[in-house]
Amino acid sequence: MKAAAIILSGGKSSRMGTNKALLKLNEKTTIERMVDTLKVYFDDIILVTNDVDAYQFLGVTMVSDHYQGKGPLAGFHAGLNASTYDLNFIVACDMPFVSGELAATLIEKIDHYDALVPVINGKMQTLCAVFQKTTVNKIEECIENGRLPIKNLLDHLNVLYLTEKDLQDYSNIDIERVFFNMNHPHEYEDAKKWLEVD
Repeated sequence: MKAAAIILSGGKSSRMGTNKALLKLNEKTTIERMVDTLKVYFDDIILVTNDVDAYQFLGVTMVSDHYQGKGPLAGFHAGLNASTYDLNFIVACDMPFVSGELAATLIEKIDHYDALVPVINGKMQTLCAVFQKTTVNKIEECIENGRLPIKNLLDHLNVLYLTEKDLQDYSNIDIERVFFNMNHPHEYEDAKKWLEVD
């Protein structure tokens, strides 16, 4: 697929108490699971991290934030700047059950929009969404003006929002699981239990 997957791994993992991306689920780290899933569907995987040494073993393109300490928007900026593709799936590093199939579907549905953002249980999933590379200028503008919440960016873009009902029409994946993210130790335990059941 002529698109890139950008994985954001710049957070402090303060609620987890350890680097979420490197937590093991079965024999693989969370980040390995995600890379293996996404590389089946995407021509390029870009990891945005400020700790390049920790992820050398993945063998993927890595970039660091140009704007340090500016949150996820800085990660969007770094990833989109590094991408050679117009279409980019951006996802946080703490979503171990990310679906390559769903990501590819989102890419196909973006059409002429600047961004496509799923809305699950009424909550915008901005860290599991599709953005055109051209949005990088607006992102830069937001960062330069101190407008760091992603919501501020979306207010200035032409965005397609898809609910879980819309997404179920495209595929029969388990939406709750796909959009599950691990922020706390008990969520890590939940993820391990799910894999045991599988």
